[in-house]
Amino acid sequence: MKLLLVCNAGMSTSMLVSKIESAAKDQGIDIEVAAYPLTQAEKVIDEWDVVMLGPQVRHCLPQLQKATNITPIEVIDMKDYGLMNGANVLKKALEIVNNK
Repeated sequence: MKLLLVCNAGMSTSMLVSKIESAAKDQGIDIEVAAYPLTQAEKVIDEWDVVMLGPQVRHCLPQLQKATNITPIEVIDMKDYGLMNGANVLKKALEIVNNK
C-alpha cells in the first residue's frame, strides 16, 4: 500500500510517517509512506493508494478531491494526529483501501 500524508509544509506529518512505518513493520504490512506539503500533493495524488490530510489542512479536502477521481482522501483523526498514533492511522488507511 502507498500512503501519502499531507500537511502545510510536510514537517509535522514526517514524524507520523516513522510511527506508521514502525506499526506496519510490527504487523508485517508492506507499506510506502511519505509526507508532502499541500502544494506538491495535487501533482502526485494519483500515484498513491490513499491520501490522508493532517487536521490543520482539512479545509483543503474539497480542493484535493477535485484533483482526483481515483484516490480516496480522508482527514486524519485529530486525536491520533496529536498523539502521533501511527497504528491507528495505519488501521484507518487500510480500512479505506480495503473499501475502495
